[in-house]
Amino acid sequence: MRRLTLLFILFLLFATAASAAARFKQGTLTISQDAKRVVLQVEVADTPEARSQGLMSRPRLADNAGMLFIFEEQGSWGFWMKNTLIPLSIAYIDDDWVIVDIKDMKVAPSPANGPFNIYESAKPFKYALEVNRGYFRTKGIGAGAKVRFELKSSKR
Repeated sequence: MRRLTLLFILFLLFATAASAAARFKQGTLTISQDAKRVVLQVEVADTPEARSQGLMSRPRLADNAGMLFIFEEQGSWGFWMKNTLIPLSIAYIDDDWVIVDIKDMKVAPSPANGPFNIYESAKPFKYALEVNRGYFRTKGIGAGAKVRFELKSSKR
């Protein structure tokens, strides 16, 4: 009976983690700079709850995937890697959809307990895009790149 209870609890934990990703809205993001153009499939974190969850506890992120954080207004906020298991790069995007800064973020020595670096943009931003670490450098994308975002319509 104990083993069955433990298996049930583990099943609930995995089901909850898997459904967390499904709760985020989905979209397509296109980044253009000079002759370069990349397309990413993104999850959208546009509420305080979604932004605080972010990419926590994920074991991996697909190559052309990311998470777009949307804030109500342009400002300056710090990002940290609490409970984040994969190294990331973050692009800070202003309200004109232009990348104003990019930072590489590393996994904390203890993802649950830190210590945690705080990653801040050099300029105010309204959107932030997290992708696998080094993605922007590999694709030749930097500050000044233009971003276009399309929210996928949800089927009802």
